[in-house]
Amino acid sequence: MLRRNLLAAGAAASAAGALPRFAIAQPASARLLKMVPQANLTSLDPIWTTANVTRNHGYMVYDTLYGMDDAFRPQPQMAEGHVTEEEGRRVTVTLRSGLRFHDGEAVRAADCVASLARWMKRSPIGQKLEQFVDAVEADGDRRIVFRLKRPFPMLIAALAQVSNSPPFIMPERIARTDPFQQVRETVGSGPFRFVPGEFNSGSLAVYQRNPDYSPTPAGRPSLTAGPKLVHFDRVEWHIIVDPSTAAAALQAGEIDWYEQPPPEIQTLLRRNRNVSVEAIDPLPLVGVMRFNHLHPPFNDKRMRQAMLPAVNQADFMQAVNGPDPALHMTNVGIFTPGTPLANDAGMAPLSGPRSIDRARALMREAGYANQPMRLIGPTDILAPSAMTQVGADLVRRLGFNADIVLSDWGTTVQRRTSREPVERGGWSMLFTSFSSFDFVDPSAHFPLRANGTAAWPGWPTIPRLEELRDAWFVAPDLADQQRIAREIQEVAMEELPYVPVGAYLSITAHRRNLVDRVKGMALFWGMRRA
Repeated sequence: MLRRNLLAAGAAASAAGALPRFAIAQPASARLLKMVPQANLTSLDPIWTTANVTRNHGYMVYDTLYGMDDAFRPQPQMAEGHVTEEEGRRVTVTLRSGLRFHDGEAVRAADCVASLARWMKRSPIGQKLEQFVDAVEADGDRRIVFRLKRPFPMLIAALAQVSNSPPFIMPERIARTDPFQQVRETVGSGPFRFVPGEFNSGSLAVYQRNPDYSPTPAGRPSLTAGPKLVHFDRVEWHIIVDPSTAAAALQAGEIDWYEQPPPEIQTLLRRNRNVSVEAIDPLPLVGVMRFNHLHPPFNDKRMRQAMLPAVNQADFMQAVNGPDPALHMTNVGIFTPGTPLANDAGMAPLSGPRSIDRARALMREAGYANQPMRLIGPTDILAPSAMTQVGADLVRRLGFNADIVLSDWGTTVQRRTSREPVERGGWSMLFTSFSSFDFVDPSAHFPLRANGTAAWPGWPTIPRLEELRDAWFVAPDLADQQRIAREIQEVAMEELPYVPVGAYLSITAHRRNLVDRVKGMALFWGMRRA
């Protein structure tokens, strides 16, 4: 909680006197949008990482065959449409004509085939789709043919996956990069072009409007569906770690958008009539305590279970968003609150009275004898940083022999990929959060995967969880999906691939003269200056 006290003091000082000046103090022009993103952009590959800042970068640069509207219905995007034949075992997607990559080359079906092959190795729903696929082939330059072993009713929804990782289309030569290595070139066909010559990680990322972009003619802008109409010639992401400096720049009109102000700064910004403060997504993000299942102490299920009596979701969520109960939720399970699969199965260990003493007793029963553990986390991104600080206090109070390793977000994202034990630089626990879209159902739910070393960092092996996930994909209706979702949650809360630590509304702030923002995440089409 030290972070909140520190920020509270900083916000009070800022309110009482002049706030710090932004380094490039100049008014934003009508065709230039300046934004402070949620974190530093350290990876440019949205297939390689699940970092939301990289996903947002991806939506600037790339496009997808289908988009998803705010009712979670897939809509054609790069695709003109599709035809299903042979009782669902052959699906042909036709590209819209005239699509071009930023290097001037035409978008071909072969580019889509290579991009989807890479995506299927990393995305949870892509991995599932791959199990159904006999082949994905290019039939000429505009048709992508899916030949399936058996029908996969969620195929089009998979191609419209919002997060994480979306099935972005890249040129074939780039998409042939090993999916477990990062691409070295950023070329898409999306509404903005990335400007590599101005990129300085930790300082600035620049995007220019793609004059050759071809928006879909169908529908209305809604989440990632509909026409992506761009009203700015240039977008700059300025990395400003200090919240007071970012807030000062926003109030002075030197930046237009502050993606994730901390709660104390939100209070300050709400007093400014020229600033709009609102939820970036009407649905909440879910916070997680993730264990490393490969090494002690949390390769022992009893040690993971020992944490439950000590976890108070309210503590974690108030650290993220302050004490206002309207901005966070507790009694949160595996699925996003307010969505059809959210349920209360298996939640008893998180809903009763909290007890550090009970957790310590369970640790002793599990045989914990002061073995080292390492908690890794960032200092420069709001929610993971806040949750990490609460978690650090918790593991110390529980008596762990804990090494707390804090760094910037980019370093944390890199470090969490290590499968080494603690004594070789590995990790035991981390905290992060996922967008509402990720936890709506099992299809895109990264930390729910329990397929060993093919899973998201933490690498749990829980065969029953994988069996239930497979059953969910072929459930005939919502009622059956909900029944299976309850079983999934019961198994997850018993085996603990991770612990849900609550849900919160992610609050964003922008100049009030920015209108028509597309809800859901930091999207840069639709928005214009009034």
